[in-house]
Amino acid sequence: MHGQKRFNLSNWSLREWAMTALALLVLGAALMIGTRGLAAGATGDVRGVRFGGDVQRTRIVIDLDRSARGDVIENGDRGTLVLTLAGVGAGRGADGAGSGLVRDWRVSSSGTASRVQLALARTARIERRFLLPPGDGVAHYRYVIDIIATGSTPTAQPRQAPRQEQRPAERPLIVIDAGHGGHDPGASGAHRSESSVTLAAALALRDELIRTGRYRVMLTRESDVYVDLYRRVRIARQADADLFISLHADAGADPATRGASVYTLSEQGATRAVREVTRRDDWHRDLHLPGRDPSVDRILLDMTQRATQNRSAQFARVLLTHLEAADHPLLRRSHRDAGLAVLLAPDVPAVLLEMGFITNPDDERALGDASRRRALMRAVSEGIDRYFRQPSDMRLASDGRADRG
Repeated sequence: MHGQKRFNLSNWSLREWAMTALALLVLGAALMIGTRGLAAGATGDVRGVRFGGDVQRTRIVIDLDRSARGDVIENGDRGTLVLTLAGVGAGRGADGAGSGLVRDWRVSSSGTASRVQLALARTARIERRFLLPPGDGVAHYRYVIDIIATGSTPTAQPRQAPRQEQRPAERPLIVIDAGHGGHDPGASGAHRSESSVTLAAALALRDELIRTGRYRVMLTRESDVYVDLYRRVRIARQADADLFISLHADAGADPATRGASVYTLSEQGATRAVREVTRRDDWHRDLHLPGRDPSVDRILLDMTQRATQNRSAQFARVLLTHLEAADHPLLRRSHRDAGLAVLLAPDVPAVLLEMGFITNPDDERALGDASRRRALMRAVSEGIDRYFRQPSDMRLASDGRADRG
């Protein structure tokens, strides 16, 4: 019995020794992996560079491990934007392809600071820059720079510049959407359908805008055909439109109800827009989101969408002011919001104009009369003029943070 006990104790000691050795091996491997990961990640305090927006306005987000102070060296008026970030290092540096107004980027060391150099697709200027501390689900700092295009491609020869400044491509593109059409006539009045009224108004607005010589104009339809709602949005996004306006005629049970109203995207609609971006590959791809980190994509999408909603609301207010000045009847609550499909583009300012009630005899007569319809569209054109004459920092509403760069 005593010998058997020594044998069991020996076996128990062997097992414990083996387990201890295995634990030490695992711990050593973990330490080696952890050290290797730390070394690989220790490339400096600049974590990466991301982009959102388009070739007119681009937001640049520089992810940082710690706080930094930015100093601009070159401001983008010659096709290059350079700044230093004091307080953060660049490690081994990094570079990559850009998006929107940025052709490519490079981060390198500049003494104890980091140097960020952005090669631009066209000349631009800085609208604002600011530092975001950790928050809103993001655990690191972000240095944000908003830039806006100011001219043509930086490689253009000086003698060609005046010609390029007058190219039609440099003028804002307005996409006019005539509601309904084809097998979808929309609401009906006593003498005409909504689809015929909206098409006539769209053609009149096109003529008014072209007459100014300040805009490019595109229609989602130019005849009595049906165009899918999402196709209308896609037309505006693929054309890189600066403004989308959908024309409609309202309807109501009470024939005494009359007056125009303007719709912009509601908060519920904004949530729906996010679902559409997620569901539709073409929408996601056109936004130039990185696609590697869903949380990063959502942040960039939210920033783009917030700026677009602000610009849409600003245009709606301007438009209503001009309609009122033209003595066009308005509903008492004339600025409304909804999750309408034609307003879902996250990167194109958009409004839906209900020109009046086709079920009201006075509104129907006004919408069916060519001269009164032209007067209405002239007021819309003047509203568009005023919107684009405003300083860009008023149209691209601030996110409420001061420039702390």
